[in-house]
Amino acid sequence: MFAKLEEVVRKYDDLNKTLGSPEILGDPTKMMECNKALAEITPIVEKYKEYKALNEDLQFIKENIKHEKDPDMREMMNEEQRELEEKLPDYENELKILLLPKDENDDKNVIVEIRGGAGGDEAALFAGDLFRMYNRYAERRKWKVEVIEKQEIGIGGIKEAVFSINGFGAYSRLKFESGVHRVQRVPETESAGRVHTSTATVAVLPEVEDVKEVKIDAKDLKIDTYRSGGAGGQHVNMTDSAVRITHLPTGIVVQCQDERSQLKNREKAMKHLVSKLYEMECEKQRSQVESERKLQVGTGDRSEKIRTYNFPQGRITDHRIKFTVHQLDSFLDGDLDEMIDALITFNQAEMLASSTEE
Repeated sequence: MFAKLEEVVRKYDDLNKTLGSPEILGDPTKMMECNKALAEITPIVEKYKEYKALNEDLQFIKENIKHEKDPDMREMMNEEQRELEEKLPDYENELKILLLPKDENDDKNVIVEIRGGAGGDEAALFAGDLFRMYNRYAERRKWKVEVIEKQEIGIGGIKEAVFSINGFGAYSRLKFESGVHRVQRVPETESAGRVHTSTATVAVLPEVEDVKEVKIDAKDLKIDTYRSGGAGGQHVNMTDSAVRITHLPTGIVVQCQDERSQLKNREKAMKHLVSKLYEMECEKQRSQVESERKLQVGTGDRSEKIRTYNFPQGRITDHRIKFTVHQLDSFLDGDLDEMIDALITFNQAEMLASSTEE
């Protein structure tokens, strides 16, 4: 670990020197790349400096306590030595976590897809609850939400919703939300008071900022335009502004009818398609790397039942990490950080265990 840390420090020093050179000052692209690389390793370097300072203090006390004759001073030094010795393992663990391979998508915006699953109208109502939950979470973090496609049903539920969340680190916070979410509650239409179980699926895709990152041949696309449905006044009945794009090689279909402009709808649908193709390629690479052992939290399997929202008991349980929170109302109002932090911590522990095994 310490060899890696010294290597990071050398890289940090080299980047600082490079940023001061005339050739970099005249090249905005290279300057941006250097600044990004520097920002990524600065927390590691700062934590390592703190660790070394603590270690030096500890060695100083150990060396001087041998020669200290005053009993009170010796006791104070012993106490300080104990405190420093307790702190160092925590610093070492933090450094190990900081050195873990970084997901290159963590800083990206996301595209979220929510679809009602088993349970008919109740599943659609639950999908609507999840849509509002993620919107409220985005509001709490001051992230911007933009709807790409939304199909509502008359009772206030959602058959399908696709939307982007724009904010630094959105993917790092939401990437473990992919999977099947299950709800257990008594529907309003249930006169006998029986608890019903319904599901909705969630997929979180890293948004690809530059569509050139994913190669798409124009002849592989079938693009259809049609009239928007749902609310929207006279306009939706007069123009074919909605856009549906089919990627023929994979069969992926995306659509957008949220904007009045056909061009804007096409841009949004294309961004959605690119992100889906990018995620498909990432999943393929992950499968190859993790064919022997998959991180329990990081599989992102769309068919995996990841979480249960139990209304009678007022609890939410994530089955992957066996973690439960009991503030169901506030959770559905976007208070997700306790659950998300637990998932991130668990994933880091899994990665640390995996790196130790290797």
